[in-house]
This record gives sequence, C-alpha cells and structure tokens, in this order.
Amino acid sequence: MAKYHRNDIGSLVLDRHSTTSAVTHFRLCNAFSDSSLRRKILNAVRCGASSRHRHQLMQEMLNEAAPQPKPKSPPTTITIRSVLKEYNEPKNTDFKVVKKAVNNVKPEKLVDLLNLAEAKSDAETTKKVQALEELKRLVKDLQVENEENKRVAASRVRLLTKEDPETRVTLAMLGTIPPLVAMLDFEDSDSQVAALYALLNIGIGNDPNKAAIVKAGAVHKMLKLIEPPNKPSQSISDGIIINFLGLSALDSNKPIVGSSGAIPFLLRTLKILDKRTGSQARHDALIALYNLSISPSNISFILEADLIPFLMNTLGDMEVSERIVAIFSNVVSTPEGRKSISVAPEAFPILVDVLNWTDSPGCPEKASYVLMVMAHKAYGDRQTMIEAGIVSSLLELTLLGSTLAKKRASRILEVLRVDKRKQVSDNFSWNSSAAVSAPIYGYSSSSTNQYGKECFAFEEG
Repeated sequence: MAKYHRNDIGSLVLDRHSTTSAVTHFRLCNAFSDSSLRRKILNAVRCGASSRHRHQLMQEMLNEAAPQPKPKSPPTTITIRSVLKEYNEPKNTDFKVVKKAVNNVKPEKLVDLLNLAEAKSDAETTKKVQALEELKRLVKDLQVENEENKRVAASRVRLLTKEDPETRVTLAMLGTIPPLVAMLDFEDSDSQVAALYALLNIGIGNDPNKAAIVKAGAVHKMLKLIEPPNKPSQSISDGIIINFLGLSALDSNKPIVGSSGAIPFLLRTLKILDKRTGSQARHDALIALYNLSISPSNISFILEADLIPFLMNTLGDMEVSERIVAIFSNVVSTPEGRKSISVAPEAFPILVDVLNWTDSPGCPEKASYVLMVMAHKAYGDRQTMIEAGIVSSLLELTLLGSTLAKKRASRILEVLRVDKRKQVSDNFSWNSSAAVSAPIYGYSSSSTNQYGKECFAFEEG
C-alpha cells in the first residue's frame, strides 16, 4: 500500500512503490465509494481543522479505503499492459462464442464440394497424362518402318489436330512434322492423303508449325506428286492446293512457295475447274494465288505463268470476281504488273464495267483502286480509260458507291481533270507556234496530227 506524508504546505503526497521489475505498477483503491470520500474531504475543509486533525482524517480515509483481504483469491494487480489489453479486446463476448462455434463446425456440403473439386482435379490430371502418352505413341508409330502403322498414325494425327490448338503445339514439339513430310514419298495414295491433311491441320493457326513444314521440304515433295508422269487423284490435288493456301498465309513462306513452281500448278487447276461452279478447290486456288501475290517477289512468277489474261477473261463470274480483282490490286504495285494489265485484251473496258457493279460493293472498291494506281503511275493509260467511258462510271460511283469507292473515284477524276487541262494547254501552245511558223516551214494539218501522236507515244513510253 502506498505510503503518505505531509509536506510543507499541508498537502498529502502518495509515494509509489518501486520494484526491481521492468514494469511499474500501482494498486487501485476502489473499496470505498465516491460519496464517502467526498463527504470526508468536505468535512475537513469546512471545519478548518488543523494540520494534525487533517492528518487524522486522512488516516481514517485511507484505512477505510484499504481493501479487505480475501482468503481465497489474492488482490488483483493491474498493470498498464493489462489495462491496454483489456481495452483493445472486443466487448461482445457472445460474438466470440458464436464465431468459435461456427469455426468448430464443418458443414457436410462444404466437405463434399472440396472432395468433389479434388477428385475433378485428379481426373483432369490423369486425363492429360493419358492424352500425352497417346501422342507419344503416335509419334513413335510415325517413326517405325511399317507403312500401315504410319498411315493409321497420320490419320489419327489429322483427327486430333483438327480443332485442338494445344495438340498441334504438342505434336510439333514431339517431332511429328518430319515423318509426316517423309510420308509424301510413299507410293500409296491413301498414305499421301493422310499425310497431306495431317500437315494441313498441324499448321492451322500456328505460324511456327507452318514455317517448320516448309523448312522440312514439304512444298517440293507436294509438287513432285503432281509432276508428270504422275497422275494424282483429285483428293491429292485438292490436298496440295489447300496446303499451299495455308502455308502461303505466312509472309516468310510466300517467296519460297511462289518460287517453287506452285503458281503454274494453281493456274492449271483453275483452268481445269473453270467451268465447275461451286468447286471448293477453285476458291482455294484463287485465295492461294492472292496470298502469293502479296509478295512483290512473286509478281514476276505470276506474269511468267500468263495468269493475268486468264483472270481478266474470268472476271464476270460473280463467284470469283472479287478475288480476281483483289489479285489485280496486288499486281499493280509493280511497273511490270501495271504493264501486264494494260496490255491485256479489253482490260480497261472490263475494269470500267466492274465499277458499275452495285450489287457487289467489294468489286467496285478494288477495281477503282486498280484504275487509280494505273491512272497515277501509267500516264499513257489515261486516254484509254477515257475512251472506255470511265468518266461517267466514276461520276455515278461518286453518288452511289461506298465511302471508299467514292474517295477513289474522286481522286481518279482529279487526275484526269489535271491531265485534261495540261493537254489543252499544250495544244494551245502548239497551235500558237504553228500559226507563226507555218509560212516558213509549211507544216500541214497532217503533220500536226503526227506531232500530237508522237507526244502521245512519248507519254506512253
């Protein structure tokens, strides 16, 4: 219990207990009520007691405030740390009890769900392991000497990779592509077809696989299948065409496929299937040619195959016309391509007629692009365009065409308008000089026409 003593001014001083422990503590005196303490203090002040009397009163107060000893439980010592701990603890003990009860209880449904999820995860893992083992067996079968096993494995690869991108990646990593390419040398047509379509599906939507197929020499082996004296079946020919379509979609493959001799083969296929409407191989061949025409290095091979005149004559078949004009839009990117189009029979009348195809908006858009490039680059073709009636078609296109077609038609009209003003200016200058020099040199009207033709020929060159 705290000691007390009087100081010089009659105040009561309580001394704290000092201990050797690291934590300083004090005893709380709560044995008497606030009213009793207040009453005794007021009595001491009101009576004006002496310091001795005050000392006695304080002694009585402290004696009354002293806690009574309890035999069974010692007085509780409350430290600052314990007070703070009690203050920080939540007051709602009922919530603790409820929370503890909830935590101790595991609902059966939750346990069932956890067990179900774990079982499902184990089943998926097992399924993936089994699928990987099957793919490894397929690759092993492709590497054995038995051709029948290889054919069956190639057919299985074709089926598994048809709609599964992950399987395409896995099989390529396991080394499926080289043995499939080697199967193209087999004499059995069924094995060749199985290998062709297995390679096709492995390369769908996977550029690294397409590059690996070309690197393995598949393009040259495919072309050997259709070279004389071989007479490939229609299924083999269709498989080669669609493989060229898929492989040519990759930019790095375009020069390799284009220079391999694939373009003449595709042209021969188009000529054979020209009269067969609705042929899927015909559409595939045109798309493959379009992919190859994107690369400028392939334009020379397209021109050597004499593809432009054939496509120009085919233009008008609504099933393939838009793809044909799309090929022309790539060919005009080079001077040789523009010249090939300009010298094709009836090229400009046909292209001008395409501008009026309002029922197929894509065709006028692409045809206007071809004519716009040629009008801008090939000055000698402008007069031929005017003679083919391009002005009226362009005016109509600016009113009824799509936004892109209107823009291109306006640019062509502007080029022709500038060229017309230049021709009028040149003719006016020539007429003035001819009027002055006629008496001296004696030029006739025929020589005037000849001069004009020479200028036109110069512009054409």
